[in-house]
Amino acid sequence: MSSLYQNTPTSAEQDARLALLTEWLGSLNLVETGSRRPASTDASFRRYFRLDVAPALRDKLGDTLIAMDAPPERENVPAFIHVQGLLQEAGVTVPNIVARDVERGFLLLSDLGTTTYLQRLDPDNSAFMYSDAVDALIKFQLHSQPGVLQEFDRAFVLREMNLFPEWYLGRHLGVTLSEAQQAQLDKVFETITSNVLAQQQVFMHRDFHSRNLMFLDAGNPGVLDFQDAVYGPVTYDLASLLRDAYIQWDEEIVLDWVVRYWQSAKQVGLPVNPDIDAFYRDFEFMALQRHLKILGIFCRLNYRDSKAIYMGDLPTVLDYVRKTANRYTELKPLLRLLDSVDAFGDGKAPQVGYTF
Repeated sequence: MSSLYQNTPTSAEQDARLALLTEWLGSLNLVETGSRRPASTDASFRRYFRLDVAPALRDKLGDTLIAMDAPPERENVPAFIHVQGLLQEAGVTVPNIVARDVERGFLLLSDLGTTTYLQRLDPDNSAFMYSDAVDALIKFQLHSQPGVLQEFDRAFVLREMNLFPEWYLGRHLGVTLSEAQQAQLDKVFETITSNVLAQQQVFMHRDFHSRNLMFLDAGNPGVLDFQDAVYGPVTYDLASLLRDAYIQWDEEIVLDWVVRYWQSAKQVGLPVNPDIDAFYRDFEFMALQRHLKILGIFCRLNYRDSKAIYMGDLPTVLDYVRKTANRYTELKPLLRLLDSVDAFGDGKAPQVGYTF
């Protein structure tokens, strides 16, 4: 098999891990192992299962718990535990860790329910739901301190953006850039990187968006998928939330939400740019860095990991990229590059799925 697919677990590997997980859960005597069913899909190699709690323990633990299977050679369970603790200390709602087997990559977690923000958001409830999400984000950011999480440094920023030429341009569109085109792209990347690294730094979730936020009646929102948190630009999570790859809002509404965050952040002493126009520019450059990464990641998930579902979201992300690049003179070479190479202007290739 090509090295392109060497990281994908085989069915036999997954079955072997499922047997180990079932054995471990049985030893805990907390859940009914026969009740196991898939709890969610995931873009990583983690798997989640929902299980019914043993009847005698439901008053204490709730009706269901979530088992996480995270192969230790592919996933960082200690990082999950570390960031879970940081978020919990900050007052953010995250799953409680009920039991753990870190060496084998198993966790048993409290269940935050089945309703994601993406499933519930609509024009009537979006204002209060995003207000709750911003409140949770500010709590996490106020808890920030350097040296606790990996730094989102120059190498990190560029490594993420380089997924765009490798997987979107190269693998998806089949384009090899000329020297002149590569120079254009490098200049745009440097412009984005300079802006991003000049921003003030805080704790950064990295995937703070509608699929990773759970709607709750109390303590809303529940926050998931936080194990990749780093120390980085103050606008990153806000850009993840409001320039979401999975749900798009009118730009006037997004601007209003950005201003509301900026006002609240200033009031509590977070290190945001004191000028709202400059802050919004920072927000846009940060969102663009993230969207270039996402274009690459969605294509990698399709072509390498046989997860074609994300390809349907490429047009939304590409629309964000084009609109942002068109607003700033120094970013317009990116728009010209896309015009010259994107033969499928909607961001779709002729076919998607598992290809060899």
